[in-house]
Amino acid sequence: MQLVRGIHNIKATDHGCVLTIGNFDGVHLGHRRVISALVEKAKALSCPSAVMVFEPQPQELFSPETAPARLTRLRDKYALLEELGVERLICVNFNKAFASQSADHFVEQLLVNKLGIKHLIIGDDFRFGKNRAGDFAMLSRAGQEHGFGVSDTASFKLEDCRISSTEIRQALEQDNLATAASMLGRPYSIHGRVFHGDKRGRELGFPTANVKLKRRVSPVSGVYVVQVHIGGDKFYGVANIGARPTVAGLRQQLEVHIFDFNQEIYGEAIEVELLEKIRQEKKFSSLAELTAQIERDAEQARRYVNN
Repeated sequence: MQLVRGIHNIKATDHGCVLTIGNFDGVHLGHRRVISALVEKAKALSCPSAVMVFEPQPQELFSPETAPARLTRLRDKYALLEELGVERLICVNFNKAFASQSADHFVEQLLVNKLGIKHLIIGDDFRFGKNRAGDFAMLSRAGQEHGFGVSDTASFKLEDCRISSTEIRQALEQDNLATAASMLGRPYSIHGRVFHGDKRGRELGFPTANVKLKRRVSPVSGVYVVQVHIGGDKFYGVANIGARPTVAGLRQQLEVHIFDFNQEIYGEAIEVELLEKIRQEKKFSSLAELTAQIERDAEQARRYVNN
């Protein structure tokens, strides 16, 4: 799949596509329905299917302190969208200058002149441009004027519940991993590369693979039973996601102790799938108390896996 990073990297050869625009955070079952329609429409019109996302996401620019936790990083979105058959991912730098342009300018300069869209699939609640003046009705009129089709994304329902990234975050916050998985279409997992930590886990007798959480806020925190994917292999383990208050951690990270594992995997990409939550993260009064709790967590995780 082609990745276009920034409007300035859109080339003349990128002219002509079927496009959808959104955050696509999580690439959940509702998103998948939209992407399926996108790919089919692109095939019918004999042009590439394209998804436009913004980095940072709009709420992260306008209200960073209250912006929702991300379900997926850009790298994760890329992989998931590629699996669904999307041919082009356009990542637009969302800054105040971009946000202040008029809705007409967005349509005429970006959608029409640069991208030459043949069809646009968009939510009927989509708002864009300065003062959020652009909406679905405006896009429909623009389509008639400039010769591209416009269709709206129908709400995808699962057991009378509209699937949304917000609903999935709420399920994760409430430790309802099964509900989150049913809306995502897969278990919730975290991807990343293993980096060198402070080796404290090894000193406590529980060596860990450490992954930085490259997001402002994590949608999950605490101690979990996990399945770890490394290359084509699967392992089980116990993971802590949080700021490590007992050892005065400064930022959120993922630490996973993989059972019966002694390979060096620094620098390798891993996927950590959350299976069951054991407890909330807490601060212990001593390393001895922390070690005793880790032993109990690991034993509980092993029992879960064995059952």
